[in-house]
Amino acid sequence: MKTNIKKGFTIVEVSILFVIFLIVALLVIPLSLDDTIQTNSLSRWRNVQTDFANMSYAIDTQRDNKDFNYNDVFMSVMKDQSKTVISPYKITFKNGTFPSRTYRFQDYNLTYTNAVFAYKLFPESEDGILGIIMYDVNGQKGPNVWGRDVFGYNVYEDKFEPFCKNDSQSIQEQDCSKSGTGLCCSSYYLSGGRVE
Repeated sequence: MKTNIKKGFTIVEVSILFVIFLIVALLVIPLSLDDTIQTNSLSRWRNVQTDFANMSYAIDTQRDNKDFNYNDVFMSVMKDQSKTVISPYKITFKNGTFPSRTYRFQDYNLTYTNAVFAYKLFPESEDGILGIIMYDVNGQKGPNVWGRDVFGYNVYEDKFEPFCKNDSQSIQEQDCSKSGTGLCCSSYYLSGGRVE
């Protein structure tokens, strides 16, 4: 009695396995790459907090000067952070829409670490807020989205505070979702919020 014993795989079987592995890899690699970019952005955002605390301190140390003018001192401190002025570029909200006029800026500044920041002071204080700062942790490289690699501060007389710091965790989480603007991610991620 003769038995047929199959030895090894046919070319067709190997090809099918190869295609399956390729498809799985193509599905998994972009997700892990996106997670890596987001993790790096959040790490940079956390590291920036010390720099902004130091800038706030630099402004505060000049208050005793009889010629103290907040706007002038603020501009001077911000200028010290800038390596050069660069052209504006497109930044979107997390939900894919474009920012309102409040969150659009004229002058973009490249830092010595190749991040980008922009700022504006308001003509009149709004609820104690004198202005806002936008900070793109990885510079002009994408994704250039609020809450992904772009974060922001409210400027007060005596401090810089991440957007939405005084809002509830649930409001921050909602705004930090795919349907939100991403502005509240500035505080949400610093307080341990999960990345969507």
